[in-house]
Amino acid sequence: MVIRTLQHLPFPNWQRCLKLLVFLMEKMARVTTVLSGSTITGRTMFCHLDAPANAISVCRDAAQVVVAGRNIFKIYSIEEEQFVERANLRVGRKLSLNFSCADVMWHQMDDNLLATAATNGAVVTWNLGKPSRNKQDQLFTEHKRTVNKVCFHPNEIHMLLSGSQDGYMKCFDLRKRESVSTFSGQSESVRDVQFSIKDYFTFAASFENGNVQLWDIRRPDRYERMFTAHNGPVFCCDWHPDDRGWLATGGRDKMVKVWDISTTRTKEIYCVQTIASVARVKWRPEMKYHLATCSMMVDHNIYVWDIRRPYIPFGMFEEHKDVTTGIVWRHIHDPYYLLSGSKDSTLYQHMFKDASRPVDRANPEGLCYGLFGDLAFAGKDSMFTSDSNRKTYGGERRYPIFFFKKPDLSEQFANVSSALNVFEMEGGSNSMDWFVNMAQQYILTGRSLAELCDHNAKIAKELYRYQLTLIFSFYHVTENEETEGSDVPTDYLFGDVEGDEDDLYMVDHENAPAEEHEYILPQEAFQLRHEIIDNPSAPDHLQDKMESPHVSGNEAETVCLTPIESFSLMSISQPLYDAYLPADYFNSLVKDMLHYYAEQGDVQMAVSVLIVLGDRIRKEIDEQTQEHWYTSYIDLLQRFKLWNVSNEVIKLSTCSSINCLNQASTSLHINCSNCKRPMSSKGWICDRCRQCASMCAVCHQVVKGLFVWCQGCSHGGHLQHIMNWLRTSSHCPAGCGHLCEYT
Repeated sequence: MVIRTLQHLPFPNWQRCLKLLVFLMEKMARVTTVLSGSTITGRTMFCHLDAPANAISVCRDAAQVVVAGRNIFKIYSIEEEQFVERANLRVGRKLSLNFSCADVMWHQMDDNLLATAATNGAVVTWNLGKPSRNKQDQLFTEHKRTVNKVCFHPNEIHMLLSGSQDGYMKCFDLRKRESVSTFSGQSESVRDVQFSIKDYFTFAASFENGNVQLWDIRRPDRYERMFTAHNGPVFCCDWHPDDRGWLATGGRDKMVKVWDISTTRTKEIYCVQTIASVARVKWRPEMKYHLATCSMMVDHNIYVWDIRRPYIPFGMFEEHKDVTTGIVWRHIHDPYYLLSGSKDSTLYQHMFKDASRPVDRANPEGLCYGLFGDLAFAGKDSMFTSDSNRKTYGGERRYPIFFFKKPDLSEQFANVSSALNVFEMEGGSNSMDWFVNMAQQYILTGRSLAELCDHNAKIAKELYRYQLTLIFSFYHVTENEETEGSDVPTDYLFGDVEGDEDDLYMVDHENAPAEEHEYILPQEAFQLRHEIIDNPSAPDHLQDKMESPHVSGNEAETVCLTPIESFSLMSISQPLYDAYLPADYFNSLVKDMLHYYAEQGDVQMAVSVLIVLGDRIRKEIDEQTQEHWYTSYIDLLQRFKLWNVSNEVIKLSTCSSINCLNQASTSLHINCSNCKRPMSSKGWICDRCRQCASMCAVCHQVVKGLFVWCQGCSHGGHLQHIMNWLRTSSHCPAGCGHLCEYT
């Protein structure tokens, strides 16, 4: 009746109204399902299992859950207060590897139908309606290696899909005894397969090489689309229950990514960074932007993320004591109950209201220094404004008419508004030219220690780094003391000296002048306020002088001190130390100084001195600290694009972990620009098409030096030729029509 009435409307309006009616009916059906007599109730609870679980799955009415693993295969009913075991499917005289399950799936259209993926490569279906104890129904043994995943079609009761470690996916018709289709990804092992909820013929498959493929079950010869989703294996994928174009993937790179495949080109629209490899990902029912994840190792918690706020979890369940291996929402239209199994041999039901909220414990302030000394500080708005009563405008919120209850505020992130202040350095003070110039002009090897220190001291002085100048001069002096001290024993006096640091006061005892000058301090230079009665006794070697009958009255009125006979505040007549110093005399001082500069952030000074002094000081500093200094300095050099200096520092390092940095990823694998096949390691001729692969598209000669090519069309040539060509034309010089760009 409604449709007949709508037909009288103009075509665009009739079609729009019909779509709206269908959408409203679907929402009404969901609300009715949740609010019917089978309303989901319960509490947070758990039960102990006989063995670790590898996977779990829930039946259509959310009343039972199946737990599968290498040594467990049981069905539990979910009661109001506890789990109750209902069936043990590991029965029989001989338990084969068919009972060792890597995955399990409960059909959402038939409550009696189960499927498991076995570690021996078998795909097994189970019929719970069988009267016998053994519920095994069909056995498919077409896979050659472990089956990682099984998946029932959401709308077709007899269609089952499997993905295996052998790199193949197989589609089974349960009415037949063998597979009806085999899909080869031409890649490594398949980790997950999932039928699309909205598209009848489409399924997604994830692989260990980081790719995700989309297939049409009607075309097993070739995938419809493939894209690289992660850096490393993709362990899981899940279609959005409401938006047919959204696919979530999780991988070993610790990321969860959401892809929009509704357009011709797959686009990443959201990305969540986790702290460990992502093993499972499941969209949260009735919550468009929420999904749950668990990790493959290290992290035992279950996280619920709002993909619009990817930097902190929306909710977190911390009950498991070992790695969580399986998660599933209890009902496809209920977002408040989550089931999970773990290697700690427990099965949990989590209530979302009991989840911890990490945002409540998060630090609301942040502080960070920039590369050039700028300081950024983020905090609540109230910290930066005097108006404490100011309210943050949250924007207008309008809710559709089919929402029968007001939004739950507990399902919203804390509405906290923050502000960012950036404090910049004064003009000119943030220049890092001195760092670049010192890195380029320092000499770290190839000369004697004295020459290296002298050269580097001059460089530091030219760049107005006077403290570093004194440090290198100090090393120069200590080197001379170690090498020349036995020939010319001298005493160096260190103090607050103005002028050049080389003009130090020295006293030479062997070549002393024949006549010693007396240094006389007149009595009137110190005005006495009262008579000094108790005089301290004089040194022994002066007693004889004072008691001598040759001391005149004029001499008694003055104090006479000679450099040879006395100890003065102005000079030191006796050597401070022996002229023959041990080789490691200054090591402790140098060690403390290097630690000081490193703690101040000047790793350039620490690493430069470490390389210049070499074995003299290297043994005094532990290798872990040296590695940290080298890594920090190399990172700074690479930030300033000082690649040659960075490579030299890597070569001069004695840390094994640093030396190998410039020895990794040194091979370049190229394909022939004609036949697109991999090139051999010898010559410029392709072994397959017998044509020269490195021909310049401009001069048509073999490129034997620098070769530059377009990543879009693979054509290229001499660097200078391509640069000159692209100055006047944006089209490929090979004539393929591609618009090339030189960057």
